[in-house]
Amino acid sequence: MEVFGYISLFFVGLVLGTLGGGGSILSVPILVYLFSIDAVTASAYSLFIVGTTSLVGTRLVSKALRVLLRTVLTFGLPSLLAIFSTRKWLLPAIPDIIVQTSSFELSKQELILGVFALLMILASRALIVKRSNDQLESPKQTSLYLILVGLLTGILTGGGFLIIPALVYFANMRFKTAVGTTLLIITANSLIGFLGDVINYQINWYFLLSITVLAVVGIMVGTYLAVNVSNQTLRRSFGWLVLGMGTLILVKELFI
Repeated sequence: MEVFGYISLFFVGLVLGTLGGGGSILSVPILVYLFSIDAVTASAYSLFIVGTTSLVGTRLVSKALRVLLRTVLTFGLPSLLAIFSTRKWLLPAIPDIIVQTSSFELSKQELILGVFALLMILASRALIVKRSNDQLESPKQTSLYLILVGLLTGILTGGGFLIIPALVYFANMRFKTAVGTTLLIITANSLIGFLGDVINYQINWYFLLSITVLAVVGIMVGTYLAVNVSNQTLRRSFGWLVLGMGTLILVKELFI
């Protein structure tokens, strides 16, 4: 299973480079189910993998795809503050067993993965449903609104699977612009969020660096492919990926 896990991490980078997000929705299940790492540690490792890989991806796409620095500031900075606070204080405060009765038990891992899966399923709709203004790119909401959405996104997740739908739907961006902008936001959010985890958890650096290298190789291939694929194809592909992974995680946690 671990061999399959290492191979899968190459595809984490490939998806991140091609679709501009999805690193966390793939890396967390891979680490939990294929490497038998607990959900909290897996989410911490995912932040480093996705953040480092996105840093490389940002450099690669900066010439081919657009990066809107104003959106990075108005959406990304509040999101960065929220994700660091969540990783540093909120997650460690949640008990390992949240609810326990004679016939039912809800653990911290089940809660994290369940919320993660539900958010993925909800976020997928904004990407799968065709927009009538797909070729347009103009501000849809005020900066204050983007700040609030950025805060909410940072609290809920440090990954890019919510950032992409938020920029496409609330900022009215074309998908390829959202890809370039999101990679820069993900870089900051993930690596700053990971700093909160370094303080709280013991990190296996040899393992973490080795799997991160595989994801970096994947994003190099993915960014090359992204330039030659249409906005609509990329957006809907990402939407179906998010929906599929969210459904699989929910089924695994509820029924298997």
